[in-house]
Amino acid sequence: MEDKRLEATARLLEVMNTLRRECPWDREQTFDSLRSNTIEETYELADAITAHNMEGIKEELGDLLLHVVFYSKLGEEQGAFDFGNVANALCDKLIYRHPHVYGDIHANTPDEVKENWEALKLRKKNRKSGTLGGVPRSLPALVKAFRVGEKAAGAGFDWQRKEDVWAKVKEEIAEVEAEMRAGRREELEGEFGDLFFALVNAARLYGVDPESALARTNEKFIRRFNYMEEQAAAQGSSLHDLSLDQMEALWQEAKKEE
Repeated sequence: MEDKRLEATARLLEVMNTLRRECPWDREQTFDSLRSNTIEETYELADAITAHNMEGIKEELGDLLLHVVFYSKLGEEQGAFDFGNVANALCDKLIYRHPHVYGDIHANTPDEVKENWEALKLRKKNRKSGTLGGVPRSLPALVKAFRVGEKAAGAGFDWQRKEDVWAKVKEEIAEVEAEMRAGRREELEGEFGDLFFALVNAARLYGVDPESALARTNEKFIRRFNYMEEQAAAQGSSLHDLSLDQMEALWQEAKKEE
């Protein structure tokens, strides 16, 4: 099995070499030109994971691996690094950040592992930008809020009891309502942001990935809404022709169908 994996990796690297030499499109690519495609491939992998589509996950992992190999080839051409450097650097990082496996540190729970991981990241890189400096600026806002909360908690800035977060959520809801009554649009946007951030932290404290949770709700809403449209069409009308009560009845039917 291991030999087959090594053979497949060697084959992939050779295919990349060939494409870089002989394909006009591949020859023109740069780090910058591939960036947006890499982001797109990451989201396609996320979609496959959400759908629990194992065949899709395999395919999208391959597409993402292509980008890793492609960037490594570009680095090799510039004399900066190659695929071997990338793989070895990753191995070194994993060994360093798992002292409970490769060293004499004890970590018996996932939370203890995560705390050690974050502490070692900061110690190794000695970031001048501080604890939150490692959070990519271009992350989607929901994911970024979750990572910021995680890292702050790793530094000890968190609620002592997870139940205490709900007081913060209620406080932010009250501030949203106050700005709605006042009619101050810019301030209202800021308060909605504070409320979303508090809810993301609540999800984190209760072990829920807010991105996955919202993705599931989006899919559920789309599925039920599509059912409403289909049923309306079957009755010779559209949703625009229905009253809110009629649409609500179809919505409840969609829920029962699930």
